[in-house]
Amino acid sequence: MSTKVKLKVLGLSYSQTQSGAYALVLSEENGERRIPIIIGAFEAQAIAIELESLKPPRPLTHDLFLSFAQAFNIDLVEVNIHRLEEGIFYSELVCENVGSRIKIDARTSDAVALAIRFGTPIFTTEEIMQKAGIILPVEERVRSESNEDEEYSEEDENITESLNIEDLKELLQEAIENEDYEEASRLRDEINRLKGN
Repeated sequence: MSTKVKLKVLGLSYSQTQSGAYALVLSEENGERRIPIIIGAFEAQAIAIELESLKPPRPLTHDLFLSFAQAFNIDLVEVNIHRLEEGIFYSELVCENVGSRIKIDARTSDAVALAIRFGTPIFTTEEIMQKAGIILPVEERVRSESNEDEEYSEEDENITESLNIEDLKELLQEAIENEDYEEASRLRDEINRLKGN
């Protein structure tokens, strides 16, 4: 049996290869290797909302799953990305209820969205890390960190520059209430930037 490798969610970025898709980037907890997984916009939104600690006015599907599991005393013990075939990652949820364990197949994007909500560890195998893991060169890492805000246009920057943090917080709340999570995420980033986070 292959060695388990613990992963953490590093973040999301626009996919360079598929239009309208995103890359979910997972990295090994004690190492430099990263796994980029192409996911759809809806799945990316579900992950981003939780990563950004945004609270939608109505529960999204993954939030509903969490509430359902808690109501019936079901715990998500771990998420395993256990197979990689033809570029597709296969995952399973390991759930526990009253001492019994069950494994449930899940899309990797859904499994990660749930792992974040449950605070559950994510694992893969050393074999998958060897097949799909990449190490970014140091200059690439520096460039990606310095370009985090490149998705904002100059017009966006001019608008948000003239607003103070309190105004931005009001706009953020409004975006959440209108379920415009992309705008909410952008505003959250801008608030953090102004705070110097």
